[in-house]
Amino acid sequence: MSATLEPPSTVPVLDAPADAAPTRQRPLGLVIAAVGIPTFMVTLDNLVVTNALPVIKTQLHASLTDLAWFVNAYTLAFASLLLTMSSLGDRFGRRRVFLAGITLFTLASAACALATGPAELIAARAVQGAGAAAVMPLSLTLLSAAVPEKMRSAAIGIWGGISGLGVAVGPVVGGAVVQGLNWHWIFWLNVPIGLLVVPFAAAVLSESFGGAKRLDLVGLVLSATGVLSLVYGVVHGAGDGWTSRTVLSTLIAGGVLLALFIGWELRTDHPMLPLRLFSSRSFSAVNLVTFTFSVGTFGAIFLLAQYFQVVEHYTPLGSGIATLPWTLAPMFVAPVAGLVVDRVGPRVLIGAGQALIAIALAWMAAVTHVSTDYLAIAPAFVLGGVGMGLTFAPISSVVMDSASSADQGIASGTSNTIREVGVAMGVAVLASVFASYGAYFTGATYVAGLVPAVRTGAVIVAVGAVVALLLPGRKARA
Repeated sequence: MSATLEPPSTVPVLDAPADAAPTRQRPLGLVIAAVGIPTFMVTLDNLVVTNALPVIKTQLHASLTDLAWFVNAYTLAFASLLLTMSSLGDRFGRRRVFLAGITLFTLASAACALATGPAELIAARAVQGAGAAAVMPLSLTLLSAAVPEKMRSAAIGIWGGISGLGVAVGPVVGGAVVQGLNWHWIFWLNVPIGLLVVPFAAAVLSESFGGAKRLDLVGLVLSATGVLSLVYGVVHGAGDGWTSRTVLSTLIAGGVLLALFIGWELRTDHPMLPLRLFSSRSFSAVNLVTFTFSVGTFGAIFLLAQYFQVVEHYTPLGSGIATLPWTLAPMFVAPVAGLVVDRVGPRVLIGAGQALIAIALAWMAAVTHVSTDYLAIAPAFVLGGVGMGLTFAPISSVVMDSASSADQGIASGTSNTIREVGVAMGVAVLASVFASYGAYFTGATYVAGLVPAVRTGAVIVAVGAVVALLLPGRKARA
């Protein structure tokens, strides 16, 4: 099956069940805008804070652990609630939960802007992540339901490009706002966008439902507390000592809770995570690649985004511009990958993407020192950005193709959960590696920690490149 850019002027929007026949039409552009603008907003906030971290660290008197939790509070809440929000959408209406998520995200953004201490900002970021958990997976599900199957990969490619745009402009927007105004305005920017997009999306999108019958409260508690305990232990391991009572107890508790979660999901009649999805080799492989990609790539980005300010003494805006060759590339590459994934197969695109990212990170680790010439590292940024662009849309396409229409909501939630847990684990693990070898004291101590951390990220992503060989090729996909 091949996807071509020959769409009709409108696409069907589904009313009632996800697999019902289309009943009315909406212009393709309006549908993409209705799901794309909120997607852009939540992906922007994944990285918009990175270039502001040094400034926030000074103004709020934050520690290195606080900096990690400014990112992890968002991603952990996001990861912990993705499956729950997807299940709520399937049962009570995807559009209804989607709009509620945008509203919560907007209110939490205002709370972030008003924060006066690390604890307040961490709490508000967690609420932000809860709102984003309703937006990200349901935006993909609503888009997939509204677009004919022959156009799905192309539409997902455009959706991936919008996500890439959020990733691309996040560091630049963050740097520009911090330099021109102050870090609080990073979050104030979300408020007018949210106020405008809620009525717009409500007018454009029609309701759709999935197969969820009951909310798995036991699964929610076990998975959320298990992930939180595990990541908490990893984050505090380097600073408190891996054999300290707190770290050991939280790591053990996290492992036990996640084991209980899997056991419960195998028993219950209404699992939050239906493990039968993993009986598909494609679904299992693509989610393993998603995890290694997120751990290695976003853990490295967390540290690399601060390199230009801490070591090279760039301004926040200058630091954001310096990373544009990396962060801007997915915006252009992802839509193209969505167009050609049905022709060449996801194995080629995702495998090549992971290989390029691994090479890029290894390159950065090899050339980075206290006074690195920017031209020595810029080509590695380009390689990494192209690799990310080759990854986003094909991963989403494989996830959607691996599930029935009734299961697409929970499949999207599962994939997003694994990715966001990977982001949180990546920041935690690579920050721990950084803390074991270096510190923020001087440029030399920062580089001493940065290089082994980025090298670790390269190895993790390279593992994903090997796993990508298990993904379907063009013939199997067809």
